Amino acid sequence: MCTGGCAKCLGGTLIPLMVFGILANILLFFPGGKVVDNNEYLSKEVWYFGGILGSGLLMLLPALAFLGLRNNDCCGCCGNEGCGKRFAMFTSTIFAVVGFLGAGYSFVVSAVSISRGPKCLMNNNTLGYPFHNGDYLSDEALWSKCVQPENVVSWNLTLFSILLVIGGVQMILCAIQVVNGLLGTLCGDCQCCGCCGGDGPV
Repeated sequence: MCTGGCAKCLGGTLIPLMVFGILANILLFFPGGKVVDNNEYLSKEVWYFGGILGSGLLMLLPALAFLGLRNNDCCGCCGNEGCGKRFAMFTSTIFAVVGFLGAGYSFVVSAVSISRGPKCLMNNNTLGYPFHNGDYLSDEALWSKCVQPENVVSWNLTLFSILLVIGGVQMILCAIQVVNGLLGTLCGDCQCCGCCGGDGPV
C-alpha cells in the first residue's frame, strides 16, 4: 500500500476511536449512570480528562493530517516532484508522535484509575478510595465496600477499561504512522498525483 493510502486508512480508524474516547470520558462524570450533586464523588482521574484531551483533542490533528495525506499536492518544490509529498509525510510523523503521547497519557491515566479503583462513600460513611493495588479486580465481593454512588465500581471499571483499550490501539496506530511517515519521507509515496504530468513512482 502507498504510504499516503496507509496514512489515510490510519486516520480513518483514529476518528471513531477519538469519538468513543471522548464519550467514555464524559460518561465518567455520571458515576453509576446518575447525575451527582457533589463532585467529590468523582474520582481524581476523571478530572485529568484522559479521554477528552489525550485520546480526543490531541488525536484530532494527527487524524486530520493522516486523512489529508492521500490528496496532498505532490507537484513538489525546487524542481523535485516528490519534495511536497516527502515533506507532508515528514510532517505526519511529527503529528503521529503528538498523537502517540496523547494516547499514552490517556492509557496511563486509565491504568492508574483501574488500579486505584473509584472514589465512593464507604460502609463507614466516609468518602474515599476503599481499594488498594487493584485488589477488587480479582475479588468482586470487595465491591460492596462502595455504598454510593450505586454501581460506581462496575461503571468506572468498564469506562476506564474502554479508555485503556482505545489509548493502546491509538498508540499502536500512531507508532505505525511514525514508521510509515519515515518511509514516505525517505522513499516518497508510491505514486504522484499526476499534476506535474507524472503518474509513476516518486
